Amino acid sequence: MTRTVFCKKLQQELPGLIAPPYPGEKGRFIYENISAQAWQDWQKQQVMLINEKHLSMASADDRRYLTEQMDRFLSNQVFDSASGYVPPESDA
Repeated sequence: MTRTVFCKKLQQELPGLIAPPYPGEKGRFIYENISAQAWQDWQKQQVMLINEKHLSMASADDRRYLTEQMDRFLSNQVFDSASGYVPPESDA
């Protein structure tokens, strides 16, 4: 049976993550309060930010920036997005 959480990002009961994505308190919070879907959405956003802003995971400043943007994204606050990204048109 799939573990579910009430997702603070998507505001509904959804399947949760299999394991905490981070160590410590932040990982535990995400594991208990963020759905697998919201986490997957963040990962896509994160890749776009890394590519567009030429971020390096070797840089402490860049990692700090991404963590701040992740916190904003997951709590439904205003967050930076990739300015050059244009979503594909849907066939719907």
